[in-house]
Amino acid sequence: MPPLVRTLRLPDLLLLFIGSVIGSGIFLTPGLILRQLNGSVGFSLLVWVVGGILSLLGALTYAELSATKPEAGGLYCYIRDAFGRMPAFLYGWSLFLVIASGSVAAVARAFTRYLGEIIPLSTIGATIVTVLMIAVVTAVNVWGTRKSSDLQNWTTLVKVLLIVLLSGFLLSLGHHAGELPSAMGTTQQGSALLSSFGLAMIAVLWAYEGWQFGTYSAGEVLDPQKCFPRAFLLGSLILAGLYVTANVAYLIALGPAAATASDAIAATAATAVLGPWAGKIIALTILVSTFSAANSVILTAPRVFYAMANDDLFFKKLAEVHPRFRTPAAAVIALGVWSAVLACAGKFAELIGGVVFIGWIFYGLGAAAIFPLRRASQGKAIPYQVPGYPFTPFIFVAAAGAIVANAIYLAFRDPLQFRNVTVAIVLFLLGLPAYYFWRRRAA
Repeated sequence: MPPLVRTLRLPDLLLLFIGSVIGSGIFLTPGLILRQLNGSVGFSLLVWVVGGILSLLGALTYAELSATKPEAGGLYCYIRDAFGRMPAFLYGWSLFLVIASGSVAAVARAFTRYLGEIIPLSTIGATIVTVLMIAVVTAVNVWGTRKSSDLQNWTTLVKVLLIVLLSGFLLSLGHHAGELPSAMGTTQQGSALLSSFGLAMIAVLWAYEGWQFGTYSAGEVLDPQKCFPRAFLLGSLILAGLYVTANVAYLIALGPAAATASDAIAATAATAVLGPWAGKIIALTILVSTFSAANSVILTAPRVFYAMANDDLFFKKLAEVHPRFRTPAAAVIALGVWSAVLACAGKFAELIGGVVFIGWIFYGLGAAAIFPLRRASQGKAIPYQVPGYPFTPFIFVAAAGAIVANAIYLAFRDPLQFRNVTVAIVLFLLGLPAYYFWRRRAA
């Protein structure tokens, strides 16, 4: 069977890192976060900064792991080699059922929602467009890693340019900068403030979600020892800068009160400053952004299923590499089909809750893998060492644990959150009999 081909270079990995993260979150969630923090400008900006710092700490940790173990499957391989096959399988199982497929389904539905701003769509028409969007991305990724990466590069560059231009216009033409100082504080205190901050962090981390996906393609990166540290560091800084700048731009364009009330803050801000036609431009921007985000997930996540199948822990068909295109075609198609099923079965907000909650269990576990893997490699050269070890990975692991604990705490106060958490846990636990099934089958 032909192997996967190392074809991704530093610019590809950097743009994949950025493109995996920027979906629809930065265009939709800032107003929600302001509401969760009672309209506090200061704390809303702080939560975006903290989210960027956490992503940076995690990315630097994963950069060492990726440089040390540049295998297809990335995070799955780190958990497998550090903690065993069962938790690694449960991660891959959750990635297939909820994390990757839920992310693709969510951005595909957002794509259709904003296409409806340009071209009116019926309910059936919207469902057809959602499925077609996923089908197109899946086909491109079957066709070739190089072709999919080139598509990712161009769509990422376009959406970054559009965000920069939008932020520049809002900052220069907005008239509400004088209202920001008086809205910096908050009336919340103590546990109420901590709970609200934690709830807002879940939404922010969904907006930052995806930076770890680049590790899945480590087996197709040229010179991974140099590319991963550079791409992950630079990508984290660029993303945090874009997100904080966009938030400030929205606030200056609308003012704190109007920004807090908005459910589609980018479109509202652009319309207020540039006129009614600007809403179409924002819709077009989100179309490009969500298409790029879906492509990045389907470009990377199937490599985990490919690695699982090679370990005899998933359908053996998913370990096959297409003899002509040199891609894990069956794994790509499997993810595309399941993502389309989820997209047809749930609403946009419902698809998000389980993705963030269940994902952060394993993101923390993956970062924790650096400790046993470091001990196992004593006496061997490490191509890249995370700065600030052991504090950098420890802080990230602790933060991941706090995010998961806060999600569970909030589930007992919010019926919708309780349902999301319950569904995520049930799907997660279904992985246990599935693991024993594949282990016995392999034996």
